[in-house]
Order: sequence, then C-alpha cells, then structure tokens
Amino acid sequence: MQWVKVLGGAAGAAALLGLGIILGHFAIPKGADPAPSASASQDLDPEILEVVMGLLSASRIRENLRELSREPHPASSRQDEALVQLLLQHWQDPESGLDSVETSSYEVLLSFPSPEQPNRVAIVGPAGNISFSCRQSKENLTGEQGGPDVLPPYAAYAPPGTPQGLLVYANRGSEEDFKELQAQGIRLNGTIALTRYGGVGRGAKAVNAAKHQVAGVLVYTDPADINDGHSLPNETFPHSWHLPPSGVERGSYYEYFGDPLTPYLPAKPSSFRLDPDTAPGFPPIPIQPIGFEDAQVLLCNLQGPPAPAAWQGALGCDYRLGPGFQPGGMFADSQVNMSVYNRLELRNSSNVLGVIRGAAEPDRYVLYGNHRDSWVHGAVDPSSGTAVLLELSRVLGTLVKKGIWRPRRSIVFASWGAEEFGLIGSTEFTEEFSSKLRERAVAYVNVDISVFANATLRAQGTPPVQSVLFSAAKQISAPGPGGLSIYDNWLRYFNRSSPAYGLVPSLGSLGAGSDYAPFIHFLGISSMDIAYTYDRSKTSARIYPTYHTAFDTFGYVDKFVDPGFGSHQAVARTAGSVLLRLSDSLFLPLNVSDYSETLRSFLQAAQQHLGAQLEGEGISLAPLVTAVGKFEREAVALSRHISALQKGTFDPLQVRMLNDQLMLLERAFLNPRAFPEERYYSHVLWAPRHSSVATFPGLANACARALNTDPGSAAWAEVRRQLSIVVAALEGAAATLRPVADL
Repeated sequence: MQWVKVLGGAAGAAALLGLGIILGHFAIPKGADPAPSASASQDLDPEILEVVMGLLSASRIRENLRELSREPHPASSRQDEALVQLLLQHWQDPESGLDSVETSSYEVLLSFPSPEQPNRVAIVGPAGNISFSCRQSKENLTGEQGGPDVLPPYAAYAPPGTPQGLLVYANRGSEEDFKELQAQGIRLNGTIALTRYGGVGRGAKAVNAAKHQVAGVLVYTDPADINDGHSLPNETFPHSWHLPPSGVERGSYYEYFGDPLTPYLPAKPSSFRLDPDTAPGFPPIPIQPIGFEDAQVLLCNLQGPPAPAAWQGALGCDYRLGPGFQPGGMFADSQVNMSVYNRLELRNSSNVLGVIRGAAEPDRYVLYGNHRDSWVHGAVDPSSGTAVLLELSRVLGTLVKKGIWRPRRSIVFASWGAEEFGLIGSTEFTEEFSSKLRERAVAYVNVDISVFANATLRAQGTPPVQSVLFSAAKQISAPGPGGLSIYDNWLRYFNRSSPAYGLVPSLGSLGAGSDYAPFIHFLGISSMDIAYTYDRSKTSARIYPTYHTAFDTFGYVDKFVDPGFGSHQAVARTAGSVLLRLSDSLFLPLNVSDYSETLRSFLQAAQQHLGAQLEGEGISLAPLVTAVGKFEREAVALSRHISALQKGTFDPLQVRMLNDQLMLLERAFLNPRAFPEERYYSHVLWAPRHSSVATFPGLANACARALNTDPGSAAWAEVRRQLSIVVAALEGAAATLRPVADL
C-alpha cells in the first residue's frame, strides 16, 4: 500500500490528523507536557508515518528553496551568517517543537580570491602584449547570475603565482595522461597544462602536473562531459538545462577533509594549529578554472600531434596536444600567462543543530544533516537539501509541539558550515564530539543535493541501511505518471542481482563527496546519502550541468530540474520515512546480514584476481575465508534471534543490548592505524581503493604496489599486514554479533 495514494496528499493527512485528535487517540490533558510518556516498548507507529508522509509539502519546499537561494552564500560570508540566523529563527520559534537549538562555531582556514587583484588567464605575445584574456565573470543571462556578491571563478586553496609558458593539453590531468604526453615526446617542464574536469580529483590534477614540472594548470568543463555535447548558446541555459559557454565550475582543491590546520582536533581557539606554509594537502602549483568558451579558444589553436581519440571532446575542433599555438595562426609564438592571487584566511564558520529529544532512549541519536554553504546561489547544491531539511523538521516538530508524537530516540537536525571547502563543519563536529558519537550515534542520514534531476531515487550507504531504505521506498509513490512506488521506479533505473534477494535496486557505496564522510570513515557510524537523479540512458553527464556555477539558481531548478517540486517531495518522504524508522522502531532496522553479501563478494574478487599472486609469495587467503564464514554465521544467528524476539515476549533491556550490537557493528571495522597515509580513513572496508580489483581496499592497494617488486620486500610485508588487518576486523565484527554474554 502506498501512503500517498491512500491519504490523498497533505489535505488527507491533515484530515487524518484532525480525526485522531477528535477521537482522543492522540489527545493529551490540557497543560500537560506535550510529550507522550516514555515507554520502553514504544515502537514505530504506522499512523504517524502516514501523517508525516502526507504533511510534507512540495510547495513549502519550493518556497524554502526560493528563500535559501536568493543570494550567494559561500561559507563565512554575510549571507551565510544570514542563513544561520534564518535556521535559528525557524528552530527557536516556540511553535517549532524542537527541544533545543544551538550553534557551534569553528575558526577554520578558508581560501578566497583577492578582491583587489582578480585572477586572470591571458595569451601573451612575444613582445608581452595580451592578445586574448579569459572571461573573469559569467554572463548574466537571466538577471539571477550577477551582482557584487558573486565570487569570481577560482580554485580554492590553489597557491598564488604568475606562471607563464607554452600550453599543452593534458586531458583529465591523471598521472597516466601526463605520461602519455611524455611518451609523445612533449617536453612538459615549464608548461601550462589545460585539463578538463573528471577522471581524477581536482587537487590531483595539480599534484600530477607538478610531478612533471608543469608550472600551472587550467581546468574547464568540456561539453562532452556535462552537456551531452551541446555547446552553442541557443542549446544551453536559459534555453535548456545545459551549462552555457561562460559557466565556470568552482571547487575546493584541498586533498583532505576538515580544517586544514587542525587535523583530528576541533578548530577551537585552544587547539594546536599547523603552520599554513607547511600544512599538507594544498595544490603545489597555481590552478585556475575557466569556461569552455575560453577553453575552446585555447584548445582549438594548439599545434602538435592530435590528441588520442579518448581525449577528444565537444568544442568543435580536433584537439591537439601542443606545446604552443599553431605557427602562422593568430597566437603564433605566444604563451599562456596565469595570474592567481588567492589568499588564505582564518574565518569563523558555524554549524546549526536542532534536537528533538527521544522519549524512551534520549541517549541514542539519529542524525540528519545537510550543508548550508554554496559557491554562488547554490539552489541545487546544497539548498535543495536544506529546503527538505527545513520542511522535515517543521512537520516532525509540529507533531511534537501538539503532543501527538515524540520519537523513541533523539533526532539531531544539522546544518553544516563550510562543506564546499572540504567537509569542514561536519568534520569539526565529529572531532569535537567523537567520544559521544561513537558511544551513542545510531546512524547518519545525509541529504546534500536532494534533487539532481527528476527521474529516479539514487541512494548510497553501508550495507546495513539497505533494508530500511528499501522498506521506505516501497511504500511511497514515485512522482509522475505510472503509479510505481519509488522502489519499483528505482529498480527500473539502477539495479543489480543479489544472491540473497534476486533483482534489487543498487545501493552505491560512500566515498568522500559529502558530509557523511567523517561519520562513516572516521567514526564508523552507519550512514547513507539520499537524492533524486537523472536517467543515465538519456545523459552521460557526470553531474548536473550547472554544478558549482553561478547558473545554479532557483529559476534553473524551478524550470528545468524539478518543475512542480515532486522529486523534492519524494526525497523528503523517503528520507523522512527512513528517519522515523531509525528513530522510532523498537528493534533498529539495520540488517547486519546484508554485510555478508559484500564480504563474500570482496572475498571472491580477492580469490579470483589476487589469489595466484599471493600464493606465489606464500601468502594464504585461508584465514580470510574462515573469517568471512564466521561473520556470515554470526550475522544469520543474530538475525534469527531478533526475528524470534519480535514474534514473542522480550525484556526491553534485551532489546537494548541487541540494538547496541546492531549500532556498533560498523565500529568493529575501524582500525585507525590501518592506513596511515590516508587521513581520517579508518574503516577497513570503505577506505579509498586505488586498484581495479573490487575487494578489501587495503589488501588491493598493497597488492598493486607489491607487483613487480622482489619477493620478501617491504611491499609484500605490507600485503601480509593488510591481510591481517582485514582478518582481525572481520573476527572483531563477528564477535560483536555474538550474544553479549559470550566472549
């Protein structure tokens, strides 16, 4: 049964709510504390779930978004602080129903372009004359993109400098790309490399370039990668959702996440700080992003051998590698000059936290977060998520205020600051409250960009959250015609074959793209990220076209991304259902058995792709086989035990113990010494994997490094160490699942 159809939207839900009060089902004595008395056996109430689904309003989300994206609001700006006050106004209102609201401010290192000396990219002739300059600001195509508060395009944390040299085209700036240029006989020393977004991280482009003595890097968005090849003004915004030629993607080029100067410490005045001049993770050479209209001028006038077929794009010319411009052409004998004047600044950035206290287990937290800061107006990223956050907190707070409902566990709503600079607000929060969160946090729900497009749900998460996502998605109607549930619609677009369940929607894994990263990688808290996205069969775009540009505005969302805001409402309902299930269910809806499928697939990949190499070095996978089997048996036993309890009588304390086992399983996979080279990454299953083998990342990476080294080398010793780390983690996880009285 799909709730939206049964209730008939918000009006039906309001009628149901009124009926419940009239009948006395939810009635409370006049003057009483508007919180139902705590009950150890309190469980998820399907009627409350139905009411919430119906009350979540698309029109309210739309108006939230209009207000949130009215002005540019980069981290620590006047407008960002205004949004802090807006959230406080909403959540501190006596009618909001929230029990407590607070801000937490951190002094963090951010990077901004100099207002006195704008960054510039120009083609300079032999006599020093400037024959071409790249655009320094975007076109104001609809009246929404301009204004003095729009940050000019820049690469955050890129160092200042004025390099000048011959131009080369380096594709996506990967290590392999630069090696290909060298293989073509192209001398890279002192050149300026033109690269396109994608392939490797932003900062990695500069790191790879510097290894080959490149002096500076330019980055642009190729229409082939984000516009499906569309590049003409009449094919792009405001005529379609495609990025216009003057659009420039901003971003952080810092390698890690969190405040750069206080790793593993909250950025408070008393904390030790690194020296900014020697702190790691910053790009080693100047970088500057440009629009593809300017990239076309640079790239289409290059000389040199043709770029490989895989390097060609959609700028309307044959891409060449350089170095330098075509002889006899308009830029013959010219070089490219970059003038970058970025500067580092210590700024205050705030998180805003609103809490609904749990009735039965107030010391167990379900966190729901979204960042607030944007590069410009940020209607999609992140205000689409903040608009949903405000609506969900309004609806749940209203039920609390009226005395109709209070969750079993505490709900923490979070608006994170300075995410765009490297997940700073959420990371500082996890650092400051790491002990409390490790002991008490049940799960973290992230809704950053709530709507990329309006085709289907896209969810990422750790395996135990799969079941609660599926349960929520099955009972909510997908927007648009067809009458499908969100689950069935999701299944049409992204699916996989599961040995346990057959054909199911695909749940993506969590990298480091949003504020879930410190929760899962640093603290081992079960996490997920929820959004609506596009139909991959109709576009090859790596992300929505106006990402991190001045064209990401309310009008863009309203006209092209989600007209009618049905997809925003679908995300609010899905995330809201998940939040209620996690905060209100007597037994936590985290299915640990779903981890078994992941572990088994990792084991099979290791046996198939690494087994022969390991055997040749005298390294046996037998302990890993045993550990995976042990985990599978304990997961099945715990799941059966929970099922049996759900059907009979039980001691509430026994339920609490079982829930702690479910909550703490993710923590069992942490080893803070497993990857000393990877800051904050402690989870042995989800650390970055640099190998193509889809197996345990530490083992895969170590094997890749050990190939072609001598037997008995330190590299093979690291393989043995990583294998032992994985086995120990699996043994510990299996022990976590055993009955609490057993060691």
